[in-house]
Amino acid sequence: MKRVFAVTAALALLCLGSLAQAAITIDTVGVGNAGNVADTRYESPGYGSVGYAYNVGKYEVTAGQYNAFLNSVAKTDTYSLYNTGMSNTSYGSGITRSGTSGSYTYTVVASSFVNRPVNYVSYWDSCRFANWLGNGQPTGLQNASTTERGAYTLDGYNGTDGRTIQRNAGWKWAVTSEDEWYKAAYYKGGGTNAGYWLYPTSSDTAPGRDMADASGNNANIYGTPYPIDSGKYTTVAGEFQNSDSPYGTFDQGGNVWEWNEAIVYQDANYAYRGLRGGSWNYYDYGLQASTRYYYHLYPTVEDYDIGFRVSEVVPEPSSIIAVAGGLIALFGLRRRRA
Repeated sequence: MKRVFAVTAALALLCLGSLAQAAITIDTVGVGNAGNVADTRYESPGYGSVGYAYNVGKYEVTAGQYNAFLNSVAKTDTYSLYNTGMSNTSYGSGITRSGTSGSYTYTVVASSFVNRPVNYVSYWDSCRFANWLGNGQPTGLQNASTTERGAYTLDGYNGTDGRTIQRNAGWKWAVTSEDEWYKAAYYKGGGTNAGYWLYPTSSDTAPGRDMADASGNNANIYGTPYPIDSGKYTTVAGEFQNSDSPYGTFDQGGNVWEWNEAIVYQDANYAYRGLRGGSWNYYDYGLQASTRYYYHLYPTVEDYDIGFRVSEVVPEPSSIIAVAGGLIALFGLRRRRA
């Protein structure tokens, strides 16, 4: 029986390998109601319709999570994943870099920034982080096995176009698509034609700025006093604990603007990627479902009010059943042999 338990436990650990080996954990919430109708109130053809179930980051990617990423793949920072603006402890992320190329190390101010959103990240930085997650959070140079292949085939690309770089089939983690982001923020859920909120705080009323969350409809947006949190422009992930979206995400309004995959404008030389969610330096209209920000947003832009959120694929039920069936069959075989 001890052998049976050992084999079963080992296989279970293999099935949960990504969890067991993960250096960081991305908290996610499930977004169901697959095939929901789009929101057509503002812009044709409308946003928010997603034909599959998925998981989405409960919070924006934090400085602590991005710091772990840097320490894993940016000892030689080939594709400039680090921006010196991150080191600022007022409008940055509190991440500092030490050493020389080949032996860089990164540290985040744990007491005050580890759980605030990372900023000063480009769209390509976000894609590389998603690739790294999908590859199992490996350690090494920035190459095909760490940051350059996965949900996105980057292969060193860091330019202002990149329109052909789209999410690959078989993805595990990705930067949110615009529809994934929009649905998680505004869709009321509970069916495929449930309607949409105006704000990502499950409300049609403009949110306030109450750090004590007294009303349950608050966000980190521009107002008096400014900034809202003792000289730091961002707030801690989930600070407004009673102001989540219907699916349970936080800060999809306020805090930082968040990259999404959409190409919102292109010409002969540039392909701008989209941002959603407003930020601390916008009034509440930046949070509204009707606000689609893309002014000169080359995918290379890195700024103090820009971060990102990730999506995770939900395994097909058939693959879960197959794994479970294999475990049961093996368990039964071991019992007969015991």
